[in-house]
Amino acid sequence: MSVPTRFVLPQAELPTHWYNVLADVPKPLPPPLHPGTKQPIQPADMAAIFPENLVAQEMTTERWVEIPEPVREIYTLWRPTPLLRAVRLEKALQTPAHIYYKYEGGSPAGSHKPNTAVAQAYYNKQAGTKRLATETGAGQWGSSLALACKLFGIECCVYMVKVSYHQKPYRKLMMQTWDATVYPSPSDHTEYGRKLLQADPDCPGSLGIAISEAIEDTVKTPDTKYALGSVLNHVCLHQTVIGQEAIRQMELAGEDPDIIIGCVGGGSNFAGVAFPFVRKKITEKKPYRIIAVEPAVCASLTKGELRYDFGDTAQTTPLLWMHTLGHDFIPPKIHAGGLRYHGMAPTVSHVHDLGLCEAVAYPQSKVFEAAILFARTEGIVPAPEPSHAIRCAIDEAVKAREEGKTKVILFNLCGHGMLDLASYDAYLGGKLVDE
Repeated sequence: MSVPTRFVLPQAELPTHWYNVLADVPKPLPPPLHPGTKQPIQPADMAAIFPENLVAQEMTTERWVEIPEPVREIYTLWRPTPLLRAVRLEKALQTPAHIYYKYEGGSPAGSHKPNTAVAQAYYNKQAGTKRLATETGAGQWGSSLALACKLFGIECCVYMVKVSYHQKPYRKLMMQTWDATVYPSPSDHTEYGRKLLQADPDCPGSLGIAISEAIEDTVKTPDTKYALGSVLNHVCLHQTVIGQEAIRQMELAGEDPDIIIGCVGGGSNFAGVAFPFVRKKITEKKPYRIIAVEPAVCASLTKGELRYDFGDTAQTTPLLWMHTLGHDFIPPKIHAGGLRYHGMAPTVSHVHDLGLCEAVAYPQSKVFEAAILFARTEGIVPAPEPSHAIRCAIDEAVKAREEGKTKVILFNLCGHGMLDLASYDAYLGGKLVDE
């Protein structure tokens, strides 16, 4: 008799609320500080770049935040997403471990990012915003916001990190298909971008730089607000539909995971899958191992400092309590562009600091080795970002084999790699190197 491999929830079981981990952590998260006064920031201080309704979400400690019906309606285009068991990968590894993955690549944009893009566009529309400015690394977030803005009738402007702008041209074309304006960052469209280009015309860019450009654009352009694809509390909040669905689907599978894994750059997809399990770890004393996986060359959790730092290189954002490599850090040109960020979401940093999760880091050659094995066994070509989680899942499954233990492993496959094939070409051609 074959092993069930696909667990799908009916749309009636789509989550009705987002989960806020700040309601359950045993110690409060240190507040963001005003960049000028260094005092705890007030809601009015954030009104220049965010609408009031999202500022309220950013600062709330309520456990459950209701998902507006128009947002849930759009979610049904791709949610609930499937949970799958990787039996062919298990067989290839000859492991007794059971490996499950939550697949977020079926959204219109091909990743988990629309979970928050749709929500942010909705709240901005309710607030009367006419235009949104944002940054994007590999392009998953930029394309997701472009789609969401089009659905709600909002203009969209995206500053895309220059190295990814050239590495992943089809992400840019996807954004333009959804009517967004896209600039390579650093760009000549902002004062800060022009300053950086004058100092270094070949600057590859970074998420910190792109954030600075998007914020400058926001404050200088009428009827414009800023949208962020990761890091902030309300962004991580919106992603928790992933973990809530996964808990229910693991029940359908008749198992409870021993290990939950997600890749981390800014932290949103990891938070999405992990935080609902963190709640069970806190409130039900579940002995989960929850693992955040990051690139070795941009490893804020494993190599950075936990302190206040700016979210952007121009030092215009509030100071956030987070693991950071320094706001002026320019990561190497790895292909996992969505993970090239100097800091970590404050909520993820806090959960890590409290010992509720752990972190590991891998070089990109080992990551692509795992991605190829996954593609050749499970059929899905994964994006470079979640391939970090795949690497960790494989290593844990091999460890289970060596120990002779049946472990249940769950990881978040937060996007497909069909627009990242140039990265695979570099790996298969022997041109991909570890910085």
